[in-house]
Amino acid sequence: MNDWRDIDRYGDLPDAAARHFGDRTGLVFKERRHSFAKIAAETDRRARALIALGVQKGDHVALWLNNSDEWVFLLFAVAKIGAVLVPINTRFRSQDLDYVLRQSDSAFLITHDRSGPIDYQAIVAETVDLAASGETVDDPSFPALRRVVILGAAPGPGVTSWTDAITRANTVPHDALAARADAVRADDTVFIMYTSGTTGFPKGAMHDHRALRNVEERAYRMAITANDVILNYLPLFHLFGFSEGSLMSLLTGARHVVTETFDPDESLDLIAAEGATIIHGFEAHIKALSEAQEARPRNVSTLRTGVVAAGMKSATPVVSKAGRVLAPFKSVSGFGMTEVWIGVGLSALDDDNAHRYETSGYPSIGYAARIVDPETGALCPPGVEGELQVRGRYLMQGYYKQPEATTAAYTTDGWFKTGDAATWLDDGYLRFLGRYKDMLKVGGENVDPMEVEGFLLSCPEIHQVAVVGRPDARLAEVAVAYVQRTPGADLDEAAVIAYCRNKVASFKIPRNVVFVDGFPMTASGKIRKVELRADALKRFGEKAPPSSA
Repeated sequence: MNDWRDIDRYGDLPDAAARHFGDRTGLVFKERRHSFAKIAAETDRRARALIALGVQKGDHVALWLNNSDEWVFLLFAVAKIGAVLVPINTRFRSQDLDYVLRQSDSAFLITHDRSGPIDYQAIVAETVDLAASGETVDDPSFPALRRVVILGAAPGPGVTSWTDAITRANTVPHDALAARADAVRADDTVFIMYTSGTTGFPKGAMHDHRALRNVEERAYRMAITANDVILNYLPLFHLFGFSEGSLMSLLTGARHVVTETFDPDESLDLIAAEGATIIHGFEAHIKALSEAQEARPRNVSTLRTGVVAAGMKSATPVVSKAGRVLAPFKSVSGFGMTEVWIGVGLSALDDDNAHRYETSGYPSIGYAARIVDPETGALCPPGVEGELQVRGRYLMQGYYKQPEATTAAYTTDGWFKTGDAATWLDDGYLRFLGRYKDMLKVGGENVDPMEVEGFLLSCPEIHQVAVVGRPDARLAEVAVAYVQRTPGADLDEAAVIAYCRNKVASFKIPRNVVFVDGFPMTASGKIRKVELRADALKRFGEKAPPSSA
């Protein structure tokens, strides 16, 4: 029987996997190992706990947690009861958290008390007015928010202990959970994932359950089976790790080995210990893994394949080197983004190195792609750079509560405008070249310069600011802030960076600050960022990866 491949709702996956794979190990986190049967049982336990806490069908549940087995259980529990998951980047801080909680209308927030040096509970208390007693949030600034749930030993006042919530699961009958699960439809929104956009504010891309078919198709193309072991150091709050780890494992029976964060030495040790066959990532991950393997070789002979976002010229030497240092690892390349899902393009396992290292793959089933002149809209022939546009069955439902931004993201004839530069090869493969829009890609994280600029302008000593990217050997790209001080202000680079720290995500903080008396402007009054980028490159040098390994 293969009925687990007929699943079209996230919440049904744990039970289907349990029926087919039973006591096989399905999830590993640190010293904890869970069979597929246990994943199903733990998912149900958490689903009943959420019902006991008052989570209703359609409620938005924000999950601000580092990678863990708990993250995986909650992902499927939220989906099973018909609620909507809102993953929050764990590197966000008070400003980002405030915005996402408000904009998403999250009714519940689940987070750590603290993790490592970060006191998540304190950041929540700084952001949300938590009552001194009781468990229900009553903050007029967050009218939708009803509960803050804390994982940890000592939750503070005004919050709910997740440990206590789990004990309440026993008050919810199994048939009540079954009724909630039966009421879920495949076209219901299952999660809202936030991604920075050109407006300067994050936008929540809504997706339904039906993208599971895309994951199944990629499993078939990459020959992923129950014999595989997926090492997942990618953050589960990002679509990449969310899809290729959590969903892929239960769809195929592959073991899912999760790490809390990315550490190349830990990852290589786990490849050897667990016999990992699949790893994914951006060039920053693959570069770090290759360097750590050269410094201290491990047995990585089980490695088989994985999706690496190649295409850009800076990635070519990185993935080429990984093919040698991490052999027998043979990566495939692809293109995706939060709005259009993973795998718009994907190369094949038996492609030659040029197609696996220097393209973004061939358009996948369920997608249509075109490359157009961004000024005229004319279709570009092979070899001519243009904007990549996409349509198909797996695109987002739209941006949450942003109808104008949703409309602006599409052409009048229904193509999603990626804002990315690409070109066709003669054989129909596409190659991602970079971004037409000003978005930065810092170690795989999207950073909208306008969002950073807006925050910096809240500093009274900053009169005007422009943020651009410069190449970086480790992270591919980092931010540089050009700052015009307020008259009479005494502000230096350290002060600007300190102003950002603990208020915005670390990857958004500028690495360099340049003070200017004015900005180069266009005739229409816009800052000419192209000149600032050239200046940043001149000042700080070419620090991108070398052109050959």
